[in-house]
Amino acid sequence: MIINILLLVVGFALLIKGADIFVDGASSTAQNFKVSKMLIGLTIIAFGTSAPEFAVSMSALASGSTDMVLGNVIGSCILNILLILGVAAVIKPIKIKDNTVKKELPLTMLISTLLVVLFLDISLGNGSSNMITRSDAIVILLFFSVFLYYLISIARHKKETNEEEKPQYSLIKSIVLVIIGLAGIFFGSDLVVDNATDIAKILGLSERVIALTIIAFGTSLPELVTTIVSSKKGEQDLLVGNIIGSNIFNICIVLGIPVAIYGTITPSCFQMIDLIMLVGSSILLFIFSSGTRKITRFEGATMLIVFVVYYVAVFVV
Repeated sequence: MIINILLLVVGFALLIKGADIFVDGASSTAQNFKVSKMLIGLTIIAFGTSAPEFAVSMSALASGSTDMVLGNVIGSCILNILLILGVAAVIKPIKIKDNTVKKELPLTMLISTLLVVLFLDISLGNGSSNMITRSDAIVILLFFSVFLYYLISIARHKKETNEEEKPQYSLIKSIVLVIIGLAGIFFGSDLVVDNATDIAKILGLSERVIALTIIAFGTSLPELVTTIVSSKKGEQDLLVGNIIGSNIFNICIVLGIPVAIYGTITPSCFQMIDLIMLVGSSILLFIFSSGTRKITRFEGATMLIVFVVYYVAVFVV
């Protein structure tokens, strides 16, 4: 167990440094290509920080651990909003753009709700068990195509003003930094998840708790570290785009592609509270963002309190 703890520390170190390098590289890449930082956050950073979740889901389905897949996705989405954005808002209030409130957040709520509707076969479809089928996965991927179309429209319009900013690094150096940062994030997260899971098993935690806590937290560490670094650097478009994009990638890609490849999954240990929190967290984010177009420190603290209450329930239920 001592070796597991040491490797866990090494994983954290790789994550922190990797995220720092990654944010600098992604921001500079956006400036070189004269592409909005929100778009970079919604794509490169979102996909990069969701890579650990995707790797875990593919590995879990290959080994038949279907509960791990859904727990990874649901837990990561909840953590991204309540914990990560909550922490970022407490550090520094987060400004939310009108476009984000009108288009990106509603799309996040829609896709989260879609997952819940597709999963609740017993309650909504008179099925014998709740499951995500290959056809459900295809539907989810079709919704992802809508998100891709939206990203293409952003790239075409280029309404951001960052094209006037001087790039921090050359294009080649920026791309190299992105690759190095991603490598640090990926391998660091892998070390954290593997060793945290081993420690959890040694301590005798249940599979549901492991999926919603250790695995979800471990695979969300890239988003957490990247968001904190982005907040401190004042890159709020990057951090907001990262969280929104990561949640959409988690549901559509991390869940959709593995299920489309391996077929139907029938997770059995999830409670209604998990599904309610998946949708509820995105609704809460939308409510906090809609009024003043800013997530205040108080609202960030409220998100953290909801997060703590939910995870106390995870261990109790």
